[in-house]
Amino acid sequence: MVVSEGDQEIDGELESALELDIRGEVCPYTYVKTRLALEEMAVGQVLRVLVDYEPATRNVPRSVTLQGDEVLKVEAIGEGVWAIWIRKRNPSI
Repeated sequence: MVVSEGDQEIDGELESALELDIRGEVCPYTYVKTRLALEEMAVGQVLRVLVDYEPATRNVPRSVTLQGDEVLKVEAIGEGVWAIWIRKRNPSI
């Protein structure tokens, strides 16, 4: 699991984002590691999660939405690799 910081453009706005690279992981670990990263973030920060397990493109967004966070977008960024953009909204987690 690799977490790094950087500036990313989301819908025309430059946002400071953390990046979580969990390629090679499968569900439920994709969600668990995403949740752990979100717990360390402040409300309003953006997390970009990289996955290479296609079911995670549905499972992670569904789970984080149920926890009260906002999925900004899910996009294919290469063959068999996706980025899931999440804005932390839930202050209690």
